[in-house]
Amino acid sequence: MVPSCSITKALLVVGCLLLLLVGGWVIVTMFWLHSPSNQQPHKPPPPAPQPTSSSQTELNDTSSAARIEACSAISEPWRFDCYPERGVVVTKDMCEARNCCFIPASSSKAGQSRKNGVPWCFYPPDFPSYSLVSTDDTLMGQKGTLVKEVKTYYPGDILTVEVETRQETDTRLHMTDPSNPRFEVPISVPNPTKKAENPAYIVELSKQPFGITVKRRSTGVLLNTTVAPLFYADQFLQFSTVLPTQFIYGLGEHRSTFLHDMNWNTLTMWARDVPPMEKTNLYGVHPFYLAMEEDGNAHGFFLLNSNAMDVVLQPTPALTWRTIGGILDFYVFLGPDPGSVVSQYLEVIGNPAMPIYWALGYHLCRWGYNSSNSTWEVVKNLRNYGIPQDTQWNDIDYMDQSMDFTYDSKKFETLPDLVRDLHAHNQTYVIMLDPGISSTQPEGSYWPFDEGLKRGVFIKDAEGKTLIGKVWPGLTAYPDFSDEVTHEWWFDNLQKFHNKVPFDGLWIDMNEPSNFLDGSTNGCPSNSFENPPYTPGVLGGLLRAKTVCATAQQKLSMHYNLHSLYGLMEAKASASALKKLLTKRPFVISRSTFPSQGLYSGHWLGDNRSQWKDLYTSIAGILTFNLLGIPLVGADICGFSEEPQEELCVRWTQLGAFYPFTRNHNSIDMKPQDPTAFSPLARTAMKEALLLRYSLFPFLYTLFHHAHARGHSVARPVMFEFPKDVKTYGIDKQFLWGRSLLVTPVLDPGVDYVVGYFPAGLWYDFYTVRLISMWRSFSGDSLYSKGEELRLQAPLDKINLHLREGSVIPTQTPNLTLWISTGQPLHLISALSDEGSAHGDLFWDDGESIDTFETNQYSYIVFSVAQVLCGVSSASTTQRNATQTLCRSSISSLSMRQFHCKKPEKRETSPCFKIKTSVILYVIHL
Repeated sequence: MVPSCSITKALLVVGCLLLLLVGGWVIVTMFWLHSPSNQQPHKPPPPAPQPTSSSQTELNDTSSAARIEACSAISEPWRFDCYPERGVVVTKDMCEARNCCFIPASSSKAGQSRKNGVPWCFYPPDFPSYSLVSTDDTLMGQKGTLVKEVKTYYPGDILTVEVETRQETDTRLHMTDPSNPRFEVPISVPNPTKKAENPAYIVELSKQPFGITVKRRSTGVLLNTTVAPLFYADQFLQFSTVLPTQFIYGLGEHRSTFLHDMNWNTLTMWARDVPPMEKTNLYGVHPFYLAMEEDGNAHGFFLLNSNAMDVVLQPTPALTWRTIGGILDFYVFLGPDPGSVVSQYLEVIGNPAMPIYWALGYHLCRWGYNSSNSTWEVVKNLRNYGIPQDTQWNDIDYMDQSMDFTYDSKKFETLPDLVRDLHAHNQTYVIMLDPGISSTQPEGSYWPFDEGLKRGVFIKDAEGKTLIGKVWPGLTAYPDFSDEVTHEWWFDNLQKFHNKVPFDGLWIDMNEPSNFLDGSTNGCPSNSFENPPYTPGVLGGLLRAKTVCATAQQKLSMHYNLHSLYGLMEAKASASALKKLLTKRPFVISRSTFPSQGLYSGHWLGDNRSQWKDLYTSIAGILTFNLLGIPLVGADICGFSEEPQEELCVRWTQLGAFYPFTRNHNSIDMKPQDPTAFSPLARTAMKEALLLRYSLFPFLYTLFHHAHARGHSVARPVMFEFPKDVKTYGIDKQFLWGRSLLVTPVLDPGVDYVVGYFPAGLWYDFYTVRLISMWRSFSGDSLYSKGEELRLQAPLDKINLHLREGSVIPTQTPNLTLWISTGQPLHLISALSDEGSAHGDLFWDDGESIDTFETNQYSYIVFSVAQVLCGVSSASTTQRNATQTLCRSSISSLSMRQFHCKKPEKRETSPCFKIKTSVILYVIHL
């Protein structure tokens, strides 16, 4: 008799067997999903595992174990990101589908690791890359052919790439892809035909995998790209290099400290209209870095590419370039000192233009004067209080309905009279222009749009129609400055408006270009240019965010390639038009910038805030742009947005007096913040700071000459003059004018002192013409500083300035405008070195004519001072007392107003004029 429960038992047995089968299948599937793919790299795993023999299983297990061991051996600082896409939570399966290593950070710091950017998915040592299959010697270096047999996980792989190394000078190496017909940045670069004879570098090309190593002959490796695979796809180009140092500068435009953070720091480059904030792509794009090596040497690297890109800094130290178009076209500069690196970089992109003299005066602006009469009142108040001013500006409120090349005939009815009054007082006037041209005015009523449409100067959408966006005047069209026809149209508009309002310079704003819409009124196409396979970390997540469509059509190429060049091209058109219109050096200040911008314009740092932090970060911005070849740079003094505080505004005016470009500017609905708007104490302190700047004009003007002629910096990082002192590498609360004048501003509220670092040597208080208290006294002896921080008194009416030993500073008695000041006698202040010598120089011309240096219409005077010039005897080298000796010299004073110089037969350094007056020479002697 069968028990009654036999059917139940049978069902249980069958159920157990089914559970075992299903469980086994799940285990096998999970094992397969979490093991490396045995297919070609980057391809997805097969739909189901295939049966394998026991020997094959052992082989796979061995291979998997080897892979895990190889991946585990890569420490966190040496991980190069295999899955850089943003907004994606990368899983083990996703990572291994790319044939990459997946290892989460240790549990003790996992959260911090993810937050700080340590990649969990990274390249294994054997990740497939290009192979160098052939090389040939050329007149300039070498050419090689690279081949890739395995496609990557990004579409459009270029499987064969040509690489060329060009030894262009002894300190400049150029590497590029000479063959692929791809977009290349349309700026002029040198093209030498003779190979460097004694290069300071060695170039080595690795075959499998391909990599480039660049070594300084005297010290070692500067660049080594063998650490991570090379990618060269249609819309994804990437290479990485280890660095010999963690001290990296440049890579603009970003709001940060001067010295970049190397702890998994991603810097995105794609011109964007946004008030400066950290971790965001800003107005300009500058893919150049300067590296300070700990032995005091320096080198630089420049990637000539305008497409959207990420630059990743990691603590190896290493750097990854990741761009989505163009070619890999880069330069290495050997220095060996940081100033030489910048000069070598500028030999490629072009030295900055020599500014017109009044560009270096005090500029005043605000958004919200609301009328020409109220603007005029501010100008008169400055004159009444004896506060110097060279240039008055107006923001967009001077326009009729915010439209370019117009002015409000009611509120700004007296604008032409204001400008004539400025000119009568040797002052100048600057107007603001945005690129957006109103497209909604009745036909025949707005010449700029009607004529632009007729000439076809506007950017087109993907269908060939005028692309319409939106900015201040409402719906607008955007001029295509890559087209010479647009340059002619731009000049015609400027000429017509100049006939009404005789302006002297241009402020070009909103030229990223900015758009209040994403793309256009009709949207943008859905394709790989609007939504590329990889999108760098641009604000808004889309290339078209607050700008025009990436697919927009311009004369030279798609906006996808030209976007970050827009400000440069507008500046070029503007500078050219002003030269033609005024026959003087053009004055242009641009918000968006790109390499070679200094040839055409200066830059201000954008819409900052009235905060102490913004005061501090402005120094890093000033120094960075001096590295990038745009020395005419400044921040909005007192801050653009938020209500100005009196103490902050005093301290900012003191610092701003030493910006290369000095302008006070603030936003609509904010309280006035020009010097006359504050208490008598604050007003006097601001006035004294500005008069001090004006007294130093001959020195500052000469520094700009050296920037123009030799590629030097004007506002200079302390490390440039003291590259052997590692303590100077992170300094961004102080800076130098040239090599001689150290500026130590107050950057904190409620203090009457400041701490500054003084490198080894002799430093003199600029105001008292005596040795500062940094000399430590021991038993009556005075000693040199060996490089130390000092606490300096800094009452509200003072910014600390110190002269470096061995310097001669030319000055003049200041006045209300630079035009008046430059007619005053020349004074020289000399700070003798321990050996009793000093030197300095002066460049002088008429201040406004074009190309005076190139046509030899200038004077260049070198000052050399020794003890015997004033009959000063030597002092003890162990105990010194600072004394001041007053000497008189027969050196001529120099006046721009009286400068007349015929072009000589050859370049001369003697003056072209002799205006006899006495020159006072102050000699500081120890």
